[in-house]
Amino acid sequence: MCLLRSSISPSLCLVKRGVRVFRLDLQLQILSMENSEKTEVVLLACGSFNPITNMHLRLFELARDYMNGTGKYEVIKGIISPVGDAYKKKGLISAHHRVIMAELATRNSKWLEVDTWESLQQDWIETATVLRHHQEKLEASSCDQQQDSPVLERPGRKRKWAEQRQDCSQKKSLEQTKTKGVPKVKLLCGADLLESFGVPNLWKGEDITKIVGDYGLICITRAGNDAQKFIYESDVLWKHQNNIHLVNEWITNDISSTKIRRALRRGQSIRYLVPDLVQEYIEKHSLYSSESEERNVGVILAPLQRKTAEADT
Repeated sequence: MCLLRSSISPSLCLVKRGVRVFRLDLQLQILSMENSEKTEVVLLACGSFNPITNMHLRLFELARDYMNGTGKYEVIKGIISPVGDAYKKKGLISAHHRVIMAELATRNSKWLEVDTWESLQQDWIETATVLRHHQEKLEASSCDQQQDSPVLERPGRKRKWAEQRQDCSQKKSLEQTKTKGVPKVKLLCGADLLESFGVPNLWKGEDITKIVGDYGLICITRAGNDAQKFIYESDVLWKHQNNIHLVNEWITNDISSTKIRRALRRGQSIRYLVPDLVQEYIEKHSLYSSESEERNVGVILAPLQRKTAEADT
């Protein structure tokens, strides 16, 4: 524009152009600061996924929309962690099949992934331990990135980068690892899991405290659940209520793995209730039947077994 206006001096054009560049740079800095202030979050869903359904996938979408909408968080990844066979839940088919179905369900997702660590454990792993595993994994990854990025030294300095590298785990205290640079793992669940905290002997009290206190919950509510009332009636949950995010599911969806298995036992269609690839896999391997539903019948659930064993010692 300045080149077309001969009446405007070149020096003035440069000033105006400089002001525009300065303003643009300032806007970019402000935007960068706003993004840096957001806490990166990884959503972790633990469960049977027996089988995985469209509702399981919707939980992640609902949670991401909610968390990103607060302006305080940025969801960067979602992790599906199927429970191992040692959980001993009635009707629980092999983890091998459940993992494959979860991988098929997330094949086209750009941000959801399936983690097999929990499913491959020989013994049942408590949810608090799974959360800790993934948080430590993120911290180790952050540590590796810092070690792989050498700090430029002034010429003549004797110390080399290789000499400066130290074990990151030794340098960081527990508080230092909770910096904004490391994404935070939060447990994604439905209201039924939240209410299961009240089932006697199913959860350790210290595990509930760790889950809601150290990590946090994102709970998708269903019709008929009163999650807020349940939080009010629990001293532990009430104490950490600021770390429990309740997400209303306005477009109600009552799909459940239990109902899917019931339909399959009765020879009814499950199309549009599970991803197409999951339906094809179930049919190909004839996974669910009256016989499979009897698996682990009469076997005490792993958490209750552990509680009984601890009481006997």
